[in-house]
Amino acid sequence: MSHPASSVSGPATGRELADFGSMLVRRRVALAVFLLAGACGGGVVLATTPPSYTATAEVLVTATGVQEQTNQTTPRQREPLNLDTEAQVARSAVVASRAARTLRARDPDPLRERVRVAVPPNSAVLAISYTGGDPISAAAGAQAFARAYLANREATATRALDAQLKVLSGKLREVESQLTATVAGLPRAAPGSAARVIAGQRQNILSRQISALTMKYDTLKTIAVTPGSVISDARPPASPSQPSPPLYLGSGLFLGLLAGVGAAMVRDRFDTRLRTAADVERLTGLPVLCEGENARELRELAMAVARHLRDGGELLVRGISPDTDPEPIADDLRVALTGLAPIWVRTDQAARADAALLVVERRAARSKQLAQAVRQLRRTDTAPLGVVLLPSSHTALPRGQSSLPRGHHRHPSDPTPHPS
Repeated sequence: MSHPASSVSGPATGRELADFGSMLVRRRVALAVFLLAGACGGGVVLATTPPSYTATAEVLVTATGVQEQTNQTTPRQREPLNLDTEAQVARSAVVASRAARTLRARDPDPLRERVRVAVPPNSAVLAISYTGGDPISAAAGAQAFARAYLANREATATRALDAQLKVLSGKLREVESQLTATVAGLPRAAPGSAARVIAGQRQNILSRQISALTMKYDTLKTIAVTPGSVISDARPPASPSQPSPPLYLGSGLFLGLLAGVGAAMVRDRFDTRLRTAADVERLTGLPVLCEGENARELRELAMAVARHLRDGGELLVRGISPDTDPEPIADDLRVALTGLAPIWVRTDQAARADAALLVVERRAARSKQLAQAVRQLRRTDTAPLGVVLLPSSHTALPRGQSSLPRGHHRHPSDPTPHPS
């Protein structure tokens, strides 16, 4: 069931593309102007945009040794650290404040706008990029943010470690005080009594707790905080990262192309001037039977008229605009029709004719004028055969082209002259 639809839509789409291409060819001047304007606009923006440089420092993020938020290791997430979170930390206000002190900047907020942090896939590396107005400042900014991130990570881990040690120290003091009180109460309990047995058991439990807390405290005291390291120092870039000539010029050309196509479509829709035979056939549907006034085309036109009026009759040659004089074409047709058929060629529109030729001067006539002339002919039952398209501001051929004087109308009863 889908085959007929596809067979119909295919040619229709091809015709639409062909029509669109023809429209672009007709309006190629407007399209070229907009393309050139877009390229010039992109070039102007490229020339007026100050250059910027981007340097990158790479940081290897390692576990600090202190308990922190981690991800479950999977084939998709191969690193236990949450590097997306670490990338946000690297651009945080705290890190920016540390970097601002290194760079001797008063306000850290503008620095944050210059920083970008990327995470290469399946790695524990942060690529910290900084954009500056010159290569030196770009490298210094990237290096400052990398160092500031590591310093902040180390300080955060150290504070967490100190907080754990403080909690353990408090618990240890509490258990020791409980053990001291338990030991002090032992002499008051009678040997072998239940109170003495319970006190002895409590003493053993508290002693084991103190031993475990002391071991954990000593372990935390020996932890070395390892925030990570800079594995690739930022270096001054050799060329600016912005502006990019391909991006700016390509964007200008693309915008110019869009504007040019839009302008071409609008101009093609509202411009009804008849310039070429394709314009006449496209806008009016009438065939162009003759272009110009050369003898060969006039003979072909005469034979086409003779085939249509093979039994003879009256042919009206009519100009569709006031400035178009159809008389030269009519005179030449009279000569060309000699010997073909008894056809009376006339240019006055007072009486009814059997068929008509419409004379159109390039660029001087519009499709509405031609359509109106066709409607007038059909109201009088005069069949429009087609269009004779003349160059703008045309002049008639030398009179040697025609054997009849200008203005003479040959009637079918007149003797038909034969060329010598």
